[in-house]
Amino acid sequence: MTLVMMSILVVILGYGGAQVSKGVLSAGTLVAIIFLMFQIIMPFAQMAQVFTIFQKAVGATERIQQILGMDSERAEGVATVPDGSIKFESVGFSYESGKEVLEGVSFQAKPGTVTAFVGPSGGGKTTIFSLIERFYLPTVGEISIGGLPITDIALSDWRKRIGYVSQESPLLSGTILDNIAYGLEVRPSMEEVRKAAEAANALQFIEEMADGFETLVGERGMKLSGGQRQRIAIARALLHNPEILLLDEATSNLDSGSETHVQEALQRLMEGRTTLIIAHRLSTVVDADQLIFLEAGRITGIGTHEELLESHPLYREFAEGQGLS
Repeated sequence: MTLVMMSILVVILGYGGAQVSKGVLSAGTLVAIIFLMFQIIMPFAQMAQVFTIFQKAVGATERIQQILGMDSERAEGVATVPDGSIKFESVGFSYESGKEVLEGVSFQAKPGTVTAFVGPSGGGKTTIFSLIERFYLPTVGEISIGGLPITDIALSDWRKRIGYVSQESPLLSGTILDNIAYGLEVRPSMEEVRKAAEAANALQFIEEMADGFETLVGERGMKLSGGQRQRIAIARALLHNPEILLLDEATSNLDSGSETHVQEALQRLMEGRTTLIIAHRLSTVVDADQLIFLEAGRITGIGTHEELLESHPLYREFAEGQGLS
């Protein structure tokens, strides 16, 4: 539209200039015509912008309609989750047909124990967590707890029993108190929040701030350090009191000082829970009850740190590279 209008303006200037030189048209008339052209250009340009905005709205509306038309996550099922081991039985999964991410994965995580997943990046460790949280369903095989398939449990009841601490732990824009109490059906008392913060090694730095628990953390917690964000995420998990705890590289991005505080908080958080950990730094999981080594979606070794050192060459190579031989 702009190209067309500017082209017309050039033509008018050229033709009008020729007419002025011939004396057919006065210079004042030509200037008046050019001013009128500029007045016309703006509305036409705005018309083009309206058309562009309309096309964006059409695309967004189509996408919203697609989302509204999607099947919702299945909420029905038994409300009582049995106690017992989390068991993977020959589980396979692929995001795309023909490209297996997990294949024949079988293991058991007993209550009150720590199970750690180690191995090269891209081996399927995070996908296992996604299957446990039921973001996806296995292509083949079954995941159960206490002998009951997790797909038979009401989704809301299942996820209430899971606590998740990721390597980034982004916070929501709001106060520290809002972030610690986020996701709970009943707002906890201030005393409970303080106890959770103290157990997560977060109470000291919170009280040192001018506004304490009412301190605004900023978008994604940008006003706090990585270690402080992690400890608030751990306090949230402690307050939630989950039966199953998923830790995804919870100390990977921290300095040694922050890592010490976070590790102490994680030890308190893991007490008496079924804990599953994804770790690349083996020093954080050498004391786990069992280590599961994943390579290209397959389990190639299960055992303690000492057992895998003796029986698994690649694990031994990883351990030696990190000074744990």
